[in-house]
Amino acid sequence: MMSGAASQPTSTAPARTSRPTLQMDELVARAAVLRRDLHAHPEIAFAESRTATLVAQQLRACGIEVTESLGGTGVLGKLTCGSGAGAYAFRADMDALPLEELNTFAHRSTNQGCMHACGHDGHTAMLLGAAERLARTRRFSGTVYFIFQPAEETCAGANAMLQAGLFGAQPVAGLFAMHNAPGLDAGTFNIWPGPVMAAASTFDLRVSGVGAHAAMPHQGVDTLLVASQLVVALQSIVSRNVDPMETAALSVTQLHGGNAYNVLPDSAVISGCVRAFRADVEQKVEMRLRELSERICAAFGARVQIDYRRISPPLVNSAEPTQTAVEVARELVGRERVDLTARPCLGTDDFANFAAHYPVSYVLIGNGAGEGGCTLHNPHYDFNDAVLPLGIEFWSALAERLMPPDGDAREGAACI
Repeated sequence: MMSGAASQPTSTAPARTSRPTLQMDELVARAAVLRRDLHAHPEIAFAESRTATLVAQQLRACGIEVTESLGGTGVLGKLTCGSGAGAYAFRADMDALPLEELNTFAHRSTNQGCMHACGHDGHTAMLLGAAERLARTRRFSGTVYFIFQPAEETCAGANAMLQAGLFGAQPVAGLFAMHNAPGLDAGTFNIWPGPVMAAASTFDLRVSGVGAHAAMPHQGVDTLLVASQLVVALQSIVSRNVDPMETAALSVTQLHGGNAYNVLPDSAVISGCVRAFRADVEQKVEMRLRELSERICAAFGARVQIDYRRISPPLVNSAEPTQTAVEVARELVGRERVDLTARPCLGTDDFANFAAHYPVSYVLIGNGAGEGGCTLHNPHYDFNDAVLPLGIEFWSALAERLMPPDGDAREGAACI
C-alpha cells in the first residue's frame, strides 16, 4: 500500500484525549511489545501463520469469538454487546513485504528477505488493543467484527476472505480501515470522502516475430524493434487519450527479450501497470493499450499476445461512514488536526475490494517524522509506537459512536 500526500511534520507525539481510559498505559505497553514481536517475525502474503495464531490467541483471551483460516490465513473476531442490531467491521492487514531490512535495532526482522516495511505490524497491534479495550469497557450496543486480513500487499486477501463467507448472513453496515502515513504529524489524521486510492491493473505484452542472425536482420521480424516502438507509443495514451482533468498513470516497468549478442530474438515481453481513480478511465487506457499493441505489431509484421489483469478497483470513501470517522477523529485530536483536503494517491490498498461490496472509510493516521518516519516500503522503515495509543482510542471511540450503548450500559456489563 502507498499512502496519500502528507503535511510537513512538526511533532512525533500524538495528542492525547481527556476521555477516561481503562488501564490504558498497560494496554499500550502490551501493544508495543506485540508490535515489535510482529516486526521481528514478519510473514509474507498467505504465509502469516504465526501472526494469525497470535492474533487468534489474543482475541480469545478477551472473550471474543474467533474464526480462523478465512481465505487462507485470515482471522475474524466477533464481539457483540447489548441489544443493538447494528454491525460494523474494522480491518487491519497482517502481511509483510519481500524486502531485506536494513535497520539495526533490536526488533529488526529475523526472517531474511522479509520485512514489515508498511506498518502492518502496527495496524495489527492497534486493532488488537482496541478489541481488548472494547471487550473490557463494553460501552457499545451491537456487533463489531475485527478483520485481520492476509495478503494485502498482493491485493488478494480481501477477495479470499469474502469468497470464504466473511460475515456469513450477517448484514454489515460499513467497513473501516486505518493506515499509517509517514511524514504526516503524529497526532493527526487525513480523512476525506471520495477517491482515496487508484484502481490497479498489470499487463504483459508478448511480441512474437521471426528470429534471425543479427548480421542478416532482413531475414527476420525484429521483436525488439517492434517492442521499442510499442513502449514509446504506450506513453501517448495518458497524454493524448485521457481527459487532462482526470488522473491516470501507465508505466512500462519491464522489457525482456534475447540472450545473445548476434541473435534477433523471436519474442519479447513488455510488462507494466496502469493506475486510475475512475473505472471508466482505466477501461479507456486498456482499450487504447490493446489497439496500439495490435496495430503497431501488425504494421511490423509481428503478432502480440495481450494479458491484461485487473488487480484492484479504485478505493472510494463513502460519505456517511467517512463523516463519522471525521467526527471521531476531531473529538480525539481537535478539528485543526484532521485534514479533509489531502490529495488521493495512485497507490493501491486491497481494502478497495471490500469497498466494492460495502460502504467504507479509509483513514490515514500520522506516523510522524522521527523513528519510523521514513517512507513506506523502505528498508529503513519502522512503525512509530508513539501512535499506538491514538490508534487504539480511535477504534474504540468509533465503535462507541457507531453503536451507542444501551441506556443501562455500564462498564463491566454482560457482553456476548
